Amino acid sequence: MTEPDEVDVSKPNAARVYDYYLGGSHNFAVDREMGDEAIALWPELPQIMQANRAFLRRAVHFCVERGIRQFLDLGSGIPTVGNVHEVAQLAAPGTRVVYVDTDPVAVAYSKKLLADNPDADIVRADAREPDQVLDSDEVAALLDLDEPVAVMMVALLHFVDEESRPREMIARYRDAMAPGGYLAISHATAEGRPDMADEHADLYKQRTATPMTFRSRVEVGEFFEGFELVEPGLVFLPQWRPVSPSEVGDNPERFTALAGVGRKL
Repeated sequence: MTEPDEVDVSKPNAARVYDYYLGGSHNFAVDREMGDEAIALWPELPQIMQANRAFLRRAVHFCVERGIRQFLDLGSGIPTVGNVHEVAQLAAPGTRVVYVDTDPVAVAYSKKLLADNPDADIVRADAREPDQVLDSDEVAALLDLDEPVAVMMVALLHFVDEESRPREMIARYRDAMAPGGYLAISHATAEGRPDMADEHADLYKQRTATPMTFRSRVEVGEFFEGFELVEPGLVFLPQWRPVSPSEVGDNPERFTALAGVGRKL
């Protein structure tokens, strides 16, 4: 893969490592090296990441079925298969999607992917700076914030530490949303596998610019202030509206991430 300008290929990047876990090709040797190191510590990581992507697809379908025709995907990462616009526009052509990411690789490849799609675009911005996102030309062009929008924070908030004030960040997006919109969150938690969480968090802290913060069910639940959680509430990834019971398995807690969708009151 040829790197876009401004890409530091000396350090792994969380978005590119995630792409590697999903079997994508938009990553570098340094990302694969870290991914392999993480998998050696925690062999189930690729399955966890795939379960996270499956949750995203189910959440998008859920929102589309309830009439949502515009999405804001924060920390969208690399454009691997099953992205928001692919799922939403297949279900409801004309659905508008704006992606947001800081990684130049994610932005460059998303721009290429979306070049012929008039209903989707990406903003290079930091999701932790809501005004930067909400005031962008791309959001102004594609999203009508006076109408309900689905805001996706999938595998994002565990890369937002407490110093970055995640609750204030979410509140700013919430206040910009019209009633009837939705917030989708998936978030890493140590509650499923506390024996694995510390080593994994240490690896991201040592190797990337985006260390991980594992949070409890109570802490993740607080992110939905001002939203009404839809059934089944805040649960482990495969438990959120599975297509079939076989997707859940006997030990859903092994996926070590919580997922939920809330409706703006």
